[in-house]
Amino acid sequence: MLSPVGIKMASFSMNWWLLPFVMVLMIGALCPATGTILLTHRRLMQANLISHAVLPGLAMALAIGIDPAVGGVISGLLGALLAERLVHGHAGADVAVLNTVLAGFLGLGVLLIPLLGLQIDLEAVLFGDLLTVSIADLGRTFVAILALLVFVASRYQQLVYLGVDPEGAAASGMPVERLRFVLALVTALVVVSAMAAVGVVLVIGLLCAPVLIGLHKARSLRQAMVRSSLIGTLIAIGGFLLALLFNLPPGPLIGVLCMGLLLKRQF
Repeated sequence: MLSPVGIKMASFSMNWWLLPFVMVLMIGALCPATGTILLTHRRLMQANLISHAVLPGLAMALAIGIDPAVGGVISGLLGALLAERLVHGHAGADVAVLNTVLAGFLGLGVLLIPLLGLQIDLEAVLFGDLLTVSIADLGRTFVAILALLVFVASRYQQLVYLGVDPEGAAASGMPVERLRFVLALVTALVVVSAMAAVGVVLVIGLLCAPVLIGLHKARSLRQAMVRSSLIGTLIAIGGFLLALLFNLPPGPLIGVLCMGLLLKRQF
């Protein structure tokens, strides 16, 4: 007969995979749904910037003892706002400006880690460590899902209009800058919540690949979001199961499967 300690250890051994699996389901659905809006609004490059710009905020938050997610979201937003400001002074060079700010924020984050004397597993931050997911990570992801749902439900028609005709939306008096700011905020929340699963670098794969398939012949933004989320969930689950089977890191494997999805469609 097992002692109470033995029962507790047996329960842990049977359920250690449960939190990572729930995270996979949530991130697999959340990232492509967000990516659908970003792609239709031609804002995916900004999402890539935000995913790298969160690193200085994570480092600063750890240094002052607050939730790293808060620092990451603030830092990601600052990166996006700085890039938007600089783009206005370099007309026609949007991609160059975004890439420069991306490199600057990523470099700053890497430099802050030794300067502040922090002990951070940089590989886990950049590429994820799904097997260390905690309840707090699930809570952050739930907040990101809730933020996306509220944003889409309250601004659905405006998001559709802005995605189809941004010039017309601006001319009609729609608060375009405010909508883009909120979208950047939601994107930052999504990126930070996905950090534990696929890292802040590989998250761009889940933001993009399922969307390219989900948008095909979709009749509405809502339908495209649902289809992309289903595809993303299947990719994430597949990556998680293959990682367990072959003892490989799940985040990079999910990134490879995202590329494989496009290759399969091509051939």
